[in-house]
Amino acid sequence: MKRIPFYTLVFLVIASCSGTKDVVNAPTAPEAPKPPIPSSPSTSAYWQQHVDYKMEIDMDVNTYQYKGKQELVYTNNSPDVLDKVFYHLYFNAFQPGSEMDVRSRTIADPDSRVGDRISKLQPDEIGYIKVNSLKQDGTPINYETVGTVLEVALAKPIKPGESVSFTMDFDAQVPLQIRRSGRNNKEGVALSMTQWYPKLAEYDFEGWHADPYIGREFHGVWGNFDVTLTIGKNYVVGGTGYLQSEKESGNKKTLHFKAPNVHDFTWAADPDYIHDTAQVPNGPLLNFYYKKTLDKDKLENWKKLQPKTVELMQYFSQNIGTYPYKQYSIIQGGDGGMEYAMCTLITGNRSFGSLVGVTAHEMAHTWFQFLLATNEAKHEWMDEGFTSYISHWAMNDIFDRNNPNPSANSYKSYIYLATSGKEQPLTTHADRYEYNQSYGISAYSKGDVFMAQLGYVIGDGNLKKTIKQYFKDWAFKHPTPMNFIRVAEKVSGLELDWYLMDFAQTTNTIDYAVKSVANNSVTLERKGLMPMPIDLKIVYDDGSDESFYIPLQMMRGEKPTSATIIKDWAWAYPTYTFEASKTVKSVQIDPSGFMADVNKTDNTWTKDEERRP
Repeated sequence: MKRIPFYTLVFLVIASCSGTKDVVNAPTAPEAPKPPIPSSPSTSAYWQQHVDYKMEIDMDVNTYQYKGKQELVYTNNSPDVLDKVFYHLYFNAFQPGSEMDVRSRTIADPDSRVGDRISKLQPDEIGYIKVNSLKQDGTPINYETVGTVLEVALAKPIKPGESVSFTMDFDAQVPLQIRRSGRNNKEGVALSMTQWYPKLAEYDFEGWHADPYIGREFHGVWGNFDVTLTIGKNYVVGGTGYLQSEKESGNKKTLHFKAPNVHDFTWAADPDYIHDTAQVPNGPLLNFYYKKTLDKDKLENWKKLQPKTVELMQYFSQNIGTYPYKQYSIIQGGDGGMEYAMCTLITGNRSFGSLVGVTAHEMAHTWFQFLLATNEAKHEWMDEGFTSYISHWAMNDIFDRNNPNPSANSYKSYIYLATSGKEQPLTTHADRYEYNQSYGISAYSKGDVFMAQLGYVIGDGNLKKTIKQYFKDWAFKHPTPMNFIRVAEKVSGLELDWYLMDFAQTTNTIDYAVKSVANNSVTLERKGLMPMPIDLKIVYDDGSDESFYIPLQMMRGEKPTSATIIKDWAWAYPTYTFEASKTVKSVQIDPSGFMADVNKTDNTWTKDEERRP
């Protein structure tokens, strides 16, 4: 089978951030729950940790080094006594010999943005975060830097319901732009400051998540940020939160931001940024930061992007849930596209279609991963796949493409992987895929198919209701795959654990066939291990046609349908036979194409083809 190039299969990954220069009447966002209050019976046993950050940062734009003071208050909402904590020190990945460096140089298909570049960094080009002191409630405590993780032994255990204060002094250096973060990216953006501070690791019902930074994405504690940034006064800054004040002193200026109820804080800065705004009706203020040094046609693309971004924000708010913050920023920076709190960093030297496409994908991440904050190391397909699904439908809508299946290319990519012999189940840790290509297709394409195909299983109307209910129940929390599928079960009234298990937790494939047709008698065959309900279209000899629906017995019900519902098909039976009302001319399994059958060549039968020699 022809190998599909990696770059055609993997979409850009981005993160969110935002900030404005307007100080008067600074907006507010919902306060973080401490502890969270269950919004439905499905979350009644749920708890999550809480952290409040206060940071003072002094950036030297000549050396790309900065000094930081961090004070955070950590609340243990768990039922467990904690005798240690962990911090992420992400910038330490950008040093020769780091795990990110070695993994990139040993994986069969390295990300071209990384390659062997980390191994060649000079001392003034590497990234680092060096912790100089750390105290717990004023008492010095022991800590050790282990790669990109700070291991901390507490002076006193943190009991359930207890809050403690950690104060830290640290020094850091911004690495040359390689992956997501860094200075002086390929388009000349000075500072793309993502994952730039000592970030407390998440502790949840599964324990600590102190994953090393090897290549994939993130998981963070919900809370509030209060950040004071001192930087060269000619730099334009966009980032997470709301600007409270801006004061100049000599050749520097100090900006004060607050960001309520987020699990990350990002900023970017450049002296050549243009800052435009666009107001979403009954929604947030959109900020656009892009370099004035772009070519004329690219500058025009950034202007044309702005009304389309308003449409995208409206689409996602209407089809998932209302965007809860007062602003969102699209910022030129980074190495492609990555989502962060209230914003995204994207490269800006693009065609108009590419610029809108990457903005759609990264903005959609505000819902699928930022607000619905899954653990991206363990459930990467829930953020990338669900984001791919909804952004494809959004692009289909705002550009009036009228594509009946905007996820069609994801189906093709998934089927390629499923038949390649290289697929790993979606339960694979994001860093543990054997190939980058396998990760990309699994996270983006198969995750997209998971959602689109769920509409085939439970009905489009139920899928739309499920997405909205999922947001209502799990926004500002850390949902898991089972949380999502339970929402779908409650909305549809159907049993769906089999769908999550087979499609996400195994590499079982869907493969159904028309086995035989004799006059009125139709026999179908299940060749793959994964069960599915079957949509079937029959054309009769007299030219009339009829749609049938064969329920899957283990679903314990049927999706809403206008088709003729016939007897259930129990999974263990490899064949299924039924009698049509008239002589059959042709049979087609899944005429909509939303079932991810890995071999569609045997999904149809026609009398004329059977008669051919």
